[in-house]
Amino acid sequence: MRKIRMRGAALFALSSRAGWSALCGVLILSGMSVSCSDDPKAAPTKSEVTLDPNLYTVEHAELFQLATVGTRDLPTVLNANGSVTPDVNSTIHVTSQSSGRVVALNVRLGDYVTKGKVLVSIHSADLAGAFSDYQKAAADERLAKASLDRTQLLYSHGAVAEKDLQQAQDAEEKAQVDLQNAEQHVRILGGDPAHPGSLIELRAPVSGTIVEQNVSGFEGIKSLDNSPSLLTIADLSHVWVLCDVYENDLGDVHLGDTAEIRLNAYPEKTFHGRVADISRVLDANTRSAKVRIVLPNGDGSFRPGMFSVATFRSRRTQSRVVVPATAVIRLQDKDWVFRKDGAQQFRRIEVHTGGEVSDQMQQIREGVKPGEQIVANALEFSSAVAEQGK
Repeated sequence: MRKIRMRGAALFALSSRAGWSALCGVLILSGMSVSCSDDPKAAPTKSEVTLDPNLYTVEHAELFQLATVGTRDLPTVLNANGSVTPDVNSTIHVTSQSSGRVVALNVRLGDYVTKGKVLVSIHSADLAGAFSDYQKAAADERLAKASLDRTQLLYSHGAVAEKDLQQAQDAEEKAQVDLQNAEQHVRILGGDPAHPGSLIELRAPVSGTIVEQNVSGFEGIKSLDNSPSLLTIADLSHVWVLCDVYENDLGDVHLGDTAEIRLNAYPEKTFHGRVADISRVLDANTRSAKVRIVLPNGDGSFRPGMFSVATFRSRRTQSRVVVPATAVIRLQDKDWVFRKDGAQQFRRIEVHTGGEVSDQMQQIREGVKPGEQIVANALEFSSAVAEQGK
């Protein structure tokens, strides 16, 4: 317990034996153990002083305004770290169906592209081979068609049997199937049957932003089975904010709950959204689940990879302990309040705070109970005690 400084005039009693005895009695009442001998020259044999650093005694306690710890029905508030990511439902991976070598790269990471724009030009031997097969199939189909026409003419004059006509018709049908397959193969590889060549032009299937690039100029392209996507296009008109919520906090987050998003890039702004999905699978390493918030991004403020902090507020309310925000003081990386423990005594209590609520009130998770009296202005009280201790 911290006490007011003892006045020096009380020490005059040390000059006489009676005064020595009186002082011994005072020390015993104050909790100090000494040896009270009749000999004024005898030294104390033991001295123990028990001090409570969190208990303060003040002379004029009435000068400090008090506040009563109260309660309010408040939603559960939870903060979680996350990052901005593209909406996977609006993300397209651009790949090459054949191997080859890049001869022109027309876009870079971060570029905005419109649908149909040529992204990459690739020289492909696979496409050249596909065109060769297509041209052969076209020649065979023309030959089969001519043979069928001749057989039909002969059959109409009774020059050939019906069996010969059926064989010619079968050959024509097979030639058409082969031609269709060869044409489809050319189109799959990125070619145009009307313009034979070995150059593949990969075009943007949708409008959007290049959010991933895995190719550079004049680089060799592997086959599809062992090569990543060359480019990734995402529509960033709306984005996801994916947050990691630990398993012991999952009970406080529900679908449809409101969420406030803050970004390091825009510390003065607060964005609002709602919980759209909660992962049903936990990360084995972090023991957390991904919580998804969908946000509109018409002005492009949100960019993939941005760090964010999400504050979730549940729709259900619970009774929470609240105190005036001025009653809480931050000392040594901890939060404290000063509780009235007697007529002139106040005890410093460590508290665990929650989110700040309206009317400049602070939510308290642990430390004080409703109905207790605390100092309304903790900073003023702390300064006064510091001055008294000098």
